[in-house]
Amino acid sequence: MSRLHVVSGKGGTGKTTVAAALALALATEGRRTLLVEVEGRQGIAQLFEAEALPYEERKIAVGPASEGASRWGSSRTESGGDPLRGGGRRAGEVYALAIDAERALLDYLQMFYKLGSAGRALKKLGAIDFATTIAPGLRDVLLTGKACEAVRRKDKNGRFVYDAVVMDAPPTGRITRFLNVNDEVAGLAKIGPIHNQAQAVMRVLKSPETAVHLVTLLEEMPVQETADGVAELRAAGIPVGGIVINMTRPALLDNGDLDVIAARGARSGVAKALSQAGLGGARRGGLADRLIDPLLEQAREHAERVELERAEHAELTSIGLPTYELELLPEGVDLAGLYQLARDLRKQGPI
Repeated sequence: MSRLHVVSGKGGTGKTTVAAALALALATEGRRTLLVEVEGRQGIAQLFEAEALPYEERKIAVGPASEGASRWGSSRTESGGDPLRGGGRRAGEVYALAIDAERALLDYLQMFYKLGSAGRALKKLGAIDFATTIAPGLRDVLLTGKACEAVRRKDKNGRFVYDAVVMDAPPTGRITRFLNVNDEVAGLAKIGPIHNQAQAVMRVLKSPETAVHLVTLLEEMPVQETADGVAELRAAGIPVGGIVINMTRPALLDNGDLDVIAARGARSGVAKALSQAGLGGARRGGLADRLIDPLLEQAREHAERVELERAEHAELTSIGLPTYELELLPEGVDLAGLYQLARDLRKQGPI
């Protein structure tokens, strides 16, 4: 069975970006990954600067070159990819799929009940949308089931089609309910295809080949939601992988630096340095002297933020899971930035 990586996180933490970067990071040395979207936002297409994803698996990117990529698993040089510089190694491939619950249900009905044109008639009548609305547990079974099918799928030679499947999943607040489909459909069907499908999905989701990774920021609410999410997933018996701390910023100053800067002698030294830089006279009341207090205030705010972030980081570390850090990209996340994040993930070891 291929490995399934489920990526969740509080809204605004960048979970879709991290999921895309992880899919790229895993696509190394001929390995093939599938990046799955289940929320219908077309966020993956936007990140890869591509057209909206259809309800089919489509190649969307080639993995970046890497030294030491073997830490991410065995190579699949027999799979497709463009040659990269460096020993004739072949790049991995990233495929993407936007799962639509309605289309997935039609597939399901065709697979188990051979409805054919009758299924399409149900769609026109709105019965598909009605079914997934009154039974949200069924919708989650369909979405997760499609991803789990990709995890288990083999080609005609008996090899798994994908080395890894990465799911951009719903936010942390509802990730456990979304994944715990067996409980969700228990009231819908005690036996039959739906029940069997839910059990098959749970076998994948609770296997050692599955890991749920949570994305967070070094802020109080995302950190608390991450801790709560980990506890809920563990209670449900769903394997938790690691915590990705996104959009980190370097610490430029701490309180010790502030004490030095605020000292009386240091003020005159700062004023002189500002004056030498062409920012006015260093005498008391001069422009350079007037700049010191605003600069100190900014420095103080920065130092306070650093201390708060250190406390949140300690909170995350206490959860006892591997942590990975991705720096804030000042220019935002474009395609080049996405590849940079993928390289940064790979440098931090297998996830």
